[in-house]
Amino acid sequence: MRTMILNETFDLSNGEKIPKLGLGTWFIDDDRAAQAVRDAVQIGYRNIDTA
Repeated sequence: MRTMILNETFDLSNGEKIPKLGLGTWFIDDDRAAQAVRDAVQIGYRNIDTA
């Protein structure tokens, strides 16, 4: 069975896991960012950097 990159994780030093692939919103225009995040969550993203 093939593993999707969206399901792969890194193990952190505190025992928690974080997804290997994330969505960065830095270069997304403000008027499109909210929809981009909604779309990313819908297809499986769980690591989203909106800083």
